[in-house]
Amino acid sequence: MEDAVLYAAAANGVVTLTINRPELRNPISEPDVIDGLLGALDRMEADPTVRVAILTGAGKAFSSGGNINAMKPNAGGLNGGLPARTRGNYKRGIQQLPLAFAALEVPVIAAVNGPAIGAGLDLTCMCDVRIAGESARFAESFVKLGIIPGDGGAWLLQRVIGFAKAAEMSLTGDIIDAHEALACGLVSKVVPDAELLIAAQTLADKIAANPPFAVRMTKRLLWEARRSDLATVLEMSAAMQAVAHATGDHEEAVDAFLAKRAPVFKGD
Repeated sequence: MEDAVLYAAAANGVVTLTINRPELRNPISEPDVIDGLLGALDRMEADPTVRVAILTGAGKAFSSGGNINAMKPNAGGLNGGLPARTRGNYKRGIQQLPLAFAALEVPVIAAVNGPAIGAGLDLTCMCDVRIAGESARFAESFVKLGIIPGDGGAWLLQRVIGFAKAAEMSLTGDIIDAHEALACGLVSKVVPDAELLIAAQTLADKIAANPPFAVRMTKRLLWEARRSDLATVLEMSAAMQAVAHATGDHEEAVDAFLAKRAPVFKGD
């Protein structure tokens, strides 16, 4: 069987991750997909040559979220039958994903190539930037199945689109299309399906062209600012700026600007 998550690295430091269970519409509740994503994030975090990642799904779906066939008690999914067992399955399983994405300093672009439903929508919110193909559809649909967002969606979604819209989506479970997702700020761009990966690659190349230390620290600062007060963020900013000023890439950026030439960043 092929890997559940495909890992492809380009020479310029852009990694493309593809959830590779198209026959099931790429459910992220499956243990092999969870393990594949966690392994890929660990690999990227440990590799200083990785500058940015693109996350997408194989086939016609980004991710269907959970595998409904595995939702019955003791069917091999997250529902373990006994409440204590189910709680443990979530904590040791899908809940590891939002924690890992939050800890990751490599920026991640979600290239949403079709439906992103339930946990699939929440997975897009774990990423830093979202671009949608025109066929993309989004739903926070847990309530339709009589369950709640067990993967952190109640925290994630409202930080992307605001409380009121997140509440509407979570309480109705309704599907929105790519253009409504753009209007509410869930995605930053909608492109024709055939151009989705090209658009994601173009954005990734722009990010990868910047000094990698500055990019990683900027992502860390943005995530910390979501949950910290201003004084804490200012203190962290001062400490990170001290590190940034001491890098060779900062010196190269200043020299290149003054000399009116293209900079060459080495990640030091």
